[in-house]
Amino acid sequence: MKKLLVYFKGYGRDAVLAPLFKLFEATLELFVPLVMAAVIDTGVAAGDKPYILKMGAVLLLLGALGLAAAITAQYFAARSAVGFAARLRHALFRKIETLSFTDLDTVGTATLLTRITSDVNQVQTGVNLALRLLLRSPFIVFGAMLMAFVVDATCALIFAAVIPLLSLVVFLVMFATIPRYRKVQQNLDGVLGKTRETLTGVRVLRAFAREEAEIDEFAEKNEALLHMQRFVGRISALMNPLTYVIINLAVLALLAGGSTAVDVGRITQGELMALVNYMLSILVELIKLANLIISITRALASAKRIGAVLELPEGNLAMAKAQGETSLPEGNDDAVTFQNVSLTYQGAGDASLENISFTVKKGQAVGIIGPTGSGKSSLVSLIGGFYEATEGTVSVMGRNVALWDAAALRRLVGLVPQKAVLFKGTVRDNLLFGSEHASDEALWEALRATQAEDFIRKKEGMLDAPVEQGGRNFSGGQKQRLTIARALVKKPPILILDDSASALDYATDAALRRAIREMPGSPTIFIVSQRAASVLHADLILVMDDGKAVGAGTHETLLSDCPVYREIYFSQFPKEAGKEGK
Repeated sequence: MKKLLVYFKGYGRDAVLAPLFKLFEATLELFVPLVMAAVIDTGVAAGDKPYILKMGAVLLLLGALGLAAAITAQYFAARSAVGFAARLRHALFRKIETLSFTDLDTVGTATLLTRITSDVNQVQTGVNLALRLLLRSPFIVFGAMLMAFVVDATCALIFAAVIPLLSLVVFLVMFATIPRYRKVQQNLDGVLGKTRETLTGVRVLRAFAREEAEIDEFAEKNEALLHMQRFVGRISALMNPLTYVIINLAVLALLAGGSTAVDVGRITQGELMALVNYMLSILVELIKLANLIISITRALASAKRIGAVLELPEGNLAMAKAQGETSLPEGNDDAVTFQNVSLTYQGAGDASLENISFTVKKGQAVGIIGPTGSGKSSLVSLIGGFYEATEGTVSVMGRNVALWDAAALRRLVGLVPQKAVLFKGTVRDNLLFGSEHASDEALWEALRATQAEDFIRKKEGMLDAPVEQGGRNFSGGQKQRLTIARALVKKPPILILDDSASALDYATDAALRRAIREMPGSPTIFIVSQRAASVLHADLILVMDDGKAVGAGTHETLLSDCPVYREIYFSQFPKEAGKEGK
C-alpha cells in the first residue's frame, strides 16, 4: 500500500483535512457525557430548569458543530479517495498498455480486469473509511479511557483492562482474514474469467449444445468463491459478538463498582452515568473499528494485487522506448533479417520456433505457410517486437529490434492480426488508428485497395457509419477488410497480413493482394496463410512445420524440393496433383 501513496499527489490537503475534522468531531463527542453528568448532578438533582435548558442548548451546539465537522470530513475524505482511485486506475491502465504480450499472457485478461475494477474499488472504499475512522475510533477509545480516569481513577481501571482485550480480539480476527481475502479476490478472478470466456464464445457453446456443461463449470467456480467468502465472513462475524460480550461484562463490572462508589460518596450519579456512556462509546467505536479493519484488510489485499501489476518489469522494447533509435539506418536494403532465432513462450515446455534464419529485401513479398500450430504467427510477432526472441537476433531495416524505439518500430510495421478487431465508434475512427491525420482521400484509397469501398459507400454516413463494439454490425469478411484498410492507411514500409483474409472468397482475396502489390511505395509484405493460392506469387515462401522452417524458396522450387509444401498445395489443388501424376 505504501507504494500506492504516490497517487495521492494533488489530494494531500484533502487527506489531511478529513481526519482533522473527524478528530474535532470526536473531541466534541467526548465532552457530551460530562455535560450530561452536569445536567444530572446540578440540574436534575436541584430541579434547576434554567440550568437544564442551558446545558441542553450546549448539547445542541455540540451536536450541530459535530454534524458540520462530520459532513466536512466526509466531503474531504470522499474527494481524496475518489481522486486517488482515479489516478490509480489511470496508472494501472497505463501500465497494462505498456506490458509485453508475454506479461499479458502470464497475468491473464480476467485478472487484469478484476484488478482495474473490483480491486481499485476495494482500495477506494478502504481509503475513504481509513481517512474518516482510522484516527477517530482510536482517539475516542483512548480519549474515553482518559476521561474516565479524570472522573474516577479506580473505576477507570476497568477501561484499562478491557481495551487491550478488545484490541487482541480485533487484531486476531484481522490477521486471520487478510490472507483469505486475497484468496477471495483470486477466486473472483476465476469467476470473471469463466464469465468472459462463456460470453465471448456463446455462439460456439450453443452450436455444440454445451450450455449445461458451461453452467456446471461456472457453478463450480462460483461455489468456490462462495465457500471462501462464507469462510472469511464467519471469521469476521466473530468480531461483533466477542466485542459485545466483553463490553457488556465491563459495563456490569462498572455498574457494580460504580454503585458502591456512589454509595460511599466517591463519585456522583451523574459521573457514574458519564462512565457508562464512555464505556458505550468505546463499544460503538470498536465496532466501527472492527468493520474498518475488515474493509482495510480487503483494501490491503487488493492493493497488494494492484502493486504486483504495477511492479511488473517492462520488456526490453518498452524500456528502450525513451532511449531507443528512431531514425532509419542508411545504406541497407534488408527489410527483415532473422539470424538463428528461437522462441519459447514463458511457462511453455517446448520451443515454438527453432533456429529460424532468412533475409527479406525491401519491397519483396514473403509468403509464410504451414499447418495449424506450426509457428507462423509466432514468427511474424517477433518482427514488431511483440515478443522477444529467446535466442538469436531479429533485425528490422538493418537494426536489431531490441535497439529500436518501440513507437518508431511500430510505425514501420503495419500488422493485421488473425482476429479482426474493430473498436466502438465510426468507420473513420477505426481507420484513423493507422494515421491520425489521414485525409478522407487516403481513407477511401485504403478502402478501395481492400475491396471495402462498395459496402462502406452503401452504409448511411459512409466513413461516419457507426461501428458497434467488436464490429458486431459487420460480417467476418467485412471486418477483415476494414482491419487491413486500417493498416494500409499508415502506409507502412512493412505490412504483415497474419491469416487476415481467411473469411474472404478466393476472388476477393486475389483482388486484395493484387491491389496491395500495386500500392505506391512498394512495401515489404508478409502474408501468413494456410491457402497456397495466397502465397503462390511471393518472392520468397517460408514453409513452417512444428516451429521449424522446413523449406524456403519460390513456388516452383518448393513444389519439387519440399514435401510439406507439396502436400499442402496438392491437397488444395487436386487437379494439379493429377496432372503431375500423369
